[in-house]
Amino acid sequence: MTPLDVLELRRRHLIARDFDAFADLFAEDGVIELPFAVHGLPTRLEGREAIREFSLRTSDRPIEIIDLHTNQLHHTDDPEVVILELTTQARHTITGAPFEARCIQVFRIQHGKIKLFRDYVSAHTIPDLTS
Repeated sequence: MTPLDVLELRRRHLIARDFDAFADLFAEDGVIELPFAVHGLPTRLEGREAIREFSLRTSDRPIEIIDLHTNQLHHTDDPEVVILELTTQARHTITGAPFEARCIQVFRIQHGKIKLFRDYVSAHTIPDLTS
């Protein structure tokens, strides 16, 4: 699979709320980094199973991802590294209020598995999902 194939699967799994399949896209030692984490989210998850556990544990959060729209895709000199300018279209499932979250995401994808997913999300656009 190409990095773009992996990213499309990620999109589909997140929309379908299939967090096991989402976690399976990561290498065993894959990492998620959220440098601007808000609302009690961790800044780093290390390892596929930690990603799976966190994703499943937080799957009841009141958010429904409607779509992940790639505004711009940047290829780098390193064929394993892809940078996305992305808008997440979502809604708060309790209030029904729609919202968008813009971000820059950096991926390192080796042999069809995500080694690194770094998400620079615009934190002020995400509602507090803890209430």
